[in-house]
Amino acid sequence: MSLSHPPYRIAPSLLSADFARLGEEVHHVIEAGADWIHFDVMDNHYVPNLSFGPMICQALRPHAVKPDGTPVPIDVHLMVQPVDALASAFCQAGADLVSFHPEASAHVDRTLQVIRGHGKQTGLVFNPATPLDVLEWVIDKVDLVLIMSVNPGFGGQSFIPSALKKIEQARRLIEASGRDIRLEVDGGIKVDNIRAAAQAGADTFVAGSAIFGQPDYRAVIQAMRAQLAG
Repeated sequence: MSLSHPPYRIAPSLLSADFARLGEEVHHVIEAGADWIHFDVMDNHYVPNLSFGPMICQALRPHAVKPDGTPVPIDVHLMVQPVDALASAFCQAGADLVSFHPEASAHVDRTLQVIRGHGKQTGLVFNPATPLDVLEWVIDKVDLVLIMSVNPGFGGQSFIPSALKKIEQARRLIEASGRDIRLEVDGGIKVDNIRAAAQAGADTFVAGSAIFGQPDYRAVIQAMRAQLAG
């Protein structure tokens, strides 16, 4: 796959940000060149951790803007079960895109319709050991496919190499559909492996500790873009 298509997006994950300064962190990472803000929602049920609710998303929505006032998309990844009520709540709280795990939804097609009914973009998330089978039946309602390259629930984990094969498979399904669907990867993405993920077919990259764990966010994002540019 050509590394020049489609345009890349870097989506820093707030899970690794300083929770005491979330508004400032959003400003700083956008000024450093972030394309999206990735919002990891954990419920201590589907995954063994607890993070942000819709009120935090609503509070941060005014901060997710570029210096010229252009809104920056908020990319909400729901690690919750059940899905529908929280999906609706995050849509109302200012999310631009809401993605969820198909095994956490009783009716995947219905959940996608719930999100679309709010005028938002939809995403499906696949864990390291979850097959892509369901995608075939709902790809006409999906705007993003998110491949997890770690098991969900914790930040700071190492990239699972087999995710590259799944990214390749997802890219083939997307291209066969003929639809404009973004292919995102989340988990252990760093400067030294972002190019391999792009070569496998990913075009959107979630990075948490690789960015927020460093003193200079701009330097990390620029180094990632340099890798993507080859």
